[in-house]
Amino acid sequence: MSAMVIDDPAVKAEVEAVFALYEAALVGNDVATLERLFHDDPRTIRYGAAENLHGMEAIRAFRRARPPQGLARTLEGTVITTYGRDLAVAMTLFRRDAAPGRIGRQSQTWIRFPDGWKVVAAHVSVIDEPA
Repeated sequence: MSAMVIDDPAVKAEVEAVFALYEAALVGNDVATLERLFHDDPRTIRYGAAENLHGMEAIRAFRRARPPQGLARTLEGTVITTYGRDLAVAMTLFRRDAAPGRIGRQSQTWIRFPDGWKVVAAHVSVIDEPA
């Protein structure tokens, strides 16, 4: 049995690219791309800052109803780690000008499927800025 390769440069570059695509779609409210980047399955989960979404239908309904204003943000401390060729975890902090004194945290689990990289689990939370 061969050892699992963590952070293979080619795989990491793929995930960094799809993560950047996701971020652009998020701040641009490109709902079609956001939906395409989540695995279309009832087991896909997105826990948001104010919602618990179980399954792609719930995620779709949330995305389609969300107002397009106030989505701009700045990322910092982004860490993307790949495990083998088909699994990655992306973690980042974010700030929004509209929410001074608060810092957001986002985690995503990405899996490579035959049709590309997809988020299967995501979590977003916001906390007060640490002192």
